[in-house]
Amino acid sequence: MSFFAALRFLTIIPGPGHMEPGLSRPTRVAVSADAPVAVDNSLLQVGRSIAYFPVVGLIIGIILSLLYYGLHIILPAPVVSAVILAALAIITGAHHLDGLMDTCDGMVAGKTREERLAIMSDTRVGAFGITGACVILILKYAAISSSLTPAMLIVFPVISRWALTGAILIFPPAKTSGAGFAVKSSADWRGYILATLAALAVSIVLNGLVMGTTILACVLALIYFAGLILTRLYGGLSGDCYGALVEIGEVLALLLYIILARFMPSLQGFDLLKITLPA
Repeated sequence: MSFFAALRFLTIIPGPGHMEPGLSRPTRVAVSADAPVAVDNSLLQVGRSIAYFPVVGLIIGIILSLLYYGLHIILPAPVVSAVILAALAIITGAHHLDGLMDTCDGMVAGKTREERLAIMSDTRVGAFGITGACVILILKYAAISSSLTPAMLIVFPVISRWALTGAILIFPPAKTSGAGFAVKSSADWRGYILATLAALAVSIVLNGLVMGTTILACVLALIYFAGLILTRLYGGLSGDCYGALVEIGEVLALLLYIILARFMPSLQGFDLLKITLPA
């Protein structure tokens, strides 16, 4: 099923089977009329499953909110935030963080597109990658600590993974191999439309019509800008770039949630799950 392909790609949560029956052999995708490229069918399934990316984000968010409910009674907010951040990394297998680190290493250390792609493919992590991961984790921790509500915890994984589906469709692959190329080859706009409807529904229900749609629109615009930068540097997006965009999207969703709630409280609408943490 497409849902389980998305679940396995975005998390470490196991799903039944590894791929649909009859897809045990690699499929050849035509890059040009005379140059077909063999790609992993399990990754092609991921491209077909982008409609479920926000649903997987919803599952992640529900797990994080359940942790919140279980821990906020006995632990102070900063500790709860740290546990939630650790849980997010564990649930996703730190795959997105790994992609972020590889992307940061390549974009800073490489001088040409070829050098950047080669650095990105290196299994070693450099100083720029570690710095990028630390900055993202610090921003997430600060954002979650300053505005810790179950509704926010549910929404931000949904929005970031929805924004990724748009980037997959809009931007070309950085190379004719790897996860980015395979996922891009089989993704379609129908899946994106379904993903958008799912993300809209979750965001509006938990944050109200105006704030919910505003966060979605702003995150999409900023992810598009980040995609333009990465495409200029790499010639397109790779699987590592996809991971980096998920991490960036999470931070953007959290920061926008805080900004809108603080400076335009009338936009906040309602928070069905809001609980006041003990001092």
